[in-house]
Amino acid sequence: MGKRETLGVEELARENENLREQQRAVSDVLRAVARPEGLQPVLDEIVGAAKSLCRGEHAQLYLEQGHIFRIVAESGGLHAGYEYAEEHPHALDRTTVVGRVALSGEPVQIPDVLADDEYSYGAQQIVGYRALLGVPIILESELIGAIAVGRDVPGPFADEQVELVKTFAAHAAIAIANARLIDAVERQRTELARFVSPQVAELLSSEHGERLLAGHRAYISCLFCDLRNFTTFAETASPEDLFEVLREYHTALGRLIPVHQGTLEHFAGDGVMVFFNDPVPVVDHELQAVRFALAAQESVGELGQWWRKRGAELGLGIGVEAGHVTLGRIGFEGRYDYGAIGPVTNLASRLSTRAAAGQILIGQRIFGAVEDAVDAAPVGELELKGFGRTVTAYEVRALRGRG
Repeated sequence: MGKRETLGVEELARENENLREQQRAVSDVLRAVARPEGLQPVLDEIVGAAKSLCRGEHAQLYLEQGHIFRIVAESGGLHAGYEYAEEHPHALDRTTVVGRVALSGEPVQIPDVLADDEYSYGAQQIVGYRALLGVPIILESELIGAIAVGRDVPGPFADEQVELVKTFAAHAAIAIANARLIDAVERQRTELARFVSPQVAELLSSEHGERLLAGHRAYISCLFCDLRNFTTFAETASPEDLFEVLREYHTALGRLIPVHQGTLEHFAGDGVMVFFNDPVPVVDHELQAVRFALAAQESVGELGQWWRKRGAELGLGIGVEAGHVTLGRIGFEGRYDYGAIGPVTNLASRLSTRAAAGQILIGQRIFGAVEDAVDAAPVGELELKGFGRTVTAYEVRALRGRG
């Protein structure tokens, strides 16, 4: 084989290796875009790939914030340069490569910053780079950032390298768009969770949420509770004291609901309804409902000490039963709730009404599911309003193994 042929084979081998390197880099970036870890790992992957494939000594990624460009990712370990960039964001002018990209919206090269009369960014004196390549990041026709790659020796970047950085800039735009969408959804969920149960907020933004909201049947544990003597207290208390008691009461129960995987159906004054095992399945939901009830009695018992100082002798009555219900969206356009309808909700409510202050009454189905785990005693056959037959009920005192 002649010398020319040998050089041709070596050149072809280098080209193949370069292609493989490019494919690996693009594949790594795409995997980063698809991962759920957030935006920063993607940006780090992008600047690392841009630096490596362009044979640069460093690379940075900047995002536009109020008509200036701030650094958000870098590759090359130039900590002093990164700190300088944090303190000196890039303006839309010709003193930096990022500023020129912002002005033109196109890739910009500075083959030698020391030979460029307009370039004056102070980081050069710290880092010592000579050649720069800047490429815009464009999202929906809007310039939102730029990637900059630097070398310590002067000279232009090859057209192939410019195209590679443009590819990574496109991936950065996709990653930023995804991150913004995820952030928007999370903000909506957070806002929804202020008005509905977190599980319902999650349901509203899920793919199968519409089907569940339309109506479905499920076996749940349903809990009602309200405050004994609250009506008497409300007749004599000042509005400020009344709202303060309700705020403390709702806060105490609100902290317990997610701990025990409950779903808040509604609260109206001192009345609260919570159910378990929908829309999120809950293992041993009957026992979780009882645990919630015991924890609620403990919390309200502690609050009762403070309430008595305000002249309020308040205690919590709780009723719990399990059964099949229909769940879904209830209400009208502009004001919907996620609710449960079925005889078991009425039964839990009636048990709550019969419960004395500090008492937890459960129905037959709940008792059958938790009798080995709780200390409970029968209270006999109760005649409850709206039920044509007597109802067997039990009083829960504690979990077994606890006093």
